[in-house]
Amino acid sequence: TMFTYVCLGTDKLERAAAFYDAVLAPLGLSRCNTSGEVDWQGWAGWGTYLDGGQTEMALWLCTPFDGRPATVGNGTMVAFKAASWTAVDEFHAAAIAHGGNNEGAPGLRPQYNPDFYAAYVRDLDGHKLAVVCRGFTQAQR
Repeated sequence: TMFTYVCLGTDKLERAAAFYDAVLAPLGLSRCNTSGEVDWQGWAGWGTYLDGGQTEMALWLCTPFDGRPATVGNGTMVAFKAASWTAVDEFHAAAIAHGGNNEGAPGLRPQYNPDFYAAYVRDLDGHKLAVVCRGFTQAQR
């Protein structure tokens, strides 16, 4: 894998964490367990985090280390992998239901590839998120 983690800034961690709990659940992602470690105040993560980070593939939210307000990167986007079109649909619906903004409803994006089923949202802090399912050109039954 190329990445070990992605980190997004937030000024309202509790609010942001509730949003991500809801939108990442359809993808089978839950909170990382950092119990027993020191200095995780101001952080929340989802995905894989084992053995103090020796094994890690996670999305983290944090309050900026420099104490300045969190900002959004123009052109920055985090894309999540989904196993089914249903998971894409549920991710998108959960994001909207929890205060996110629609940036592209679920659907095929044949301009990228014939099997590129995706949805796009902005989280509560304005970060752009995508969720993508590949391998199907019609809905699974």
